[in-house]
Amino acid sequence: MAKAVDVPVDVIPRSPVGKTRLFFTRHWHRGAPGQPTPDWVLRFCYGMWLAAFAFKLVGSSWDMSWHFMWLRDDLAPPHLINTVGTVIIVVLVAIHSYTGLGCDKRSLRLMQVGLLTFLIAAPLDVINHRVNGLDLTAWSPSHMMLYLGTGIMQAGVLLGWLRFSPPGRFRTGVLLGLWAFFLENTFFPNGQQEYGILGLRAWERGEPEAEQSLLDFAANQIGHPVDRTAVLHFTMPIPSWVYPLWGIGVMALILVLARRTLGFRWAATSVALAYVAYRSVMWPLLLGLGFPVSTVPFYLLFVGLAVDLAFAMTSGVLRAAAGALLVTAFGYGAFWLQSQFRPWVLGDAHTESAPPAAYWTALVVLGGVFALWAAAGPFTRRWSARRGLAVARGATPEP
Repeated sequence: MAKAVDVPVDVIPRSPVGKTRLFFTRHWHRGAPGQPTPDWVLRFCYGMWLAAFAFKLVGSSWDMSWHFMWLRDDLAPPHLINTVGTVIIVVLVAIHSYTGLGCDKRSLRLMQVGLLTFLIAAPLDVINHRVNGLDLTAWSPSHMMLYLGTGIMQAGVLLGWLRFSPPGRFRTGVLLGLWAFFLENTFFPNGQQEYGILGLRAWERGEPEAEQSLLDFAANQIGHPVDRTAVLHFTMPIPSWVYPLWGIGVMALILVLARRTLGFRWAATSVALAYVAYRSVMWPLLLGLGFPVSTVPFYLLFVGLAVDLAFAMTSGVLRAAAGALLVTAFGYGAFWLQSQFRPWVLGDAHTESAPPAAYWTALVVLGGVFALWAAAGPFTRRWSARRGLAVARGATPEP
């Protein structure tokens, strides 16, 4: 790919507004995906992607807490913060689509499909709330479409950055941040149980976190008085087997992909650490604002560690087998230890340090992680062979 002609460093403004003006002055013209992109444009563009995902991250985190406290949410501050991120994304996808800069066909297609999915899901979610009332679970179809749309967008951004960014620390840092956002978006539905168990315990000890109108509304939906059954239906409607399967098994597979693309020794642990650190910062902030808080998935650090150790040990099917064993042992072992923090440290305090989980799912995680990890090797080799054949024939392969 030809190198883009860049502007002198001293001409590039430092402020985002100045960079935006310079971009539209010099580069706002139609082009096909795969256009040579100046370094400063690439960095500015993907820096704005990180900013957009950061707005959506803060907004969605606050929104989850908000829904365990308030019934009303029209024009709620968390929604407005999330909308800022969405608006930035709409502008970015429009720029990529029109100029062809900073993306190829496949990454642009993922960005466009992800944005379209999200924009379709948003009004469907509003209609769902209007028709069915309070949506009690983060796992509802309209919510899952929102996560899916965001995840597809993030996959496109990851692919575009991998394709166009030059090697170096900046490339690695942005890639690590993008993988942390992807991990957070995928993990997000598990927050239902993390907030829910603390909400249930708060009601049981006579200090409900939810306003009375929310409790009344949730109880009326099942034709029940406001008692433990109604509160349990509101706070913990998800089966206990879902949390560990998603939080350990699915997150391990994402961390495997992150480790492969990042390439450095403790990459998976670093991605998990970035996410857990964010959750650890949000916890006191939400508490200080008077909003419900959740348990924090500290066990994810050990899932990341297990993935990194497996990459250091061997390769191929043996690596997949070692990884599945380590992920299952470290993930479930760390989760069990975290769940014991409350009785060991807090005694009989009526709270929890982890949501309830079905430990029999460890067998499913063991088999599933092994099968999918082992299958990734042959798939990667076939994909590399296909790309090599395309290069030999003079085509330009997509990553």
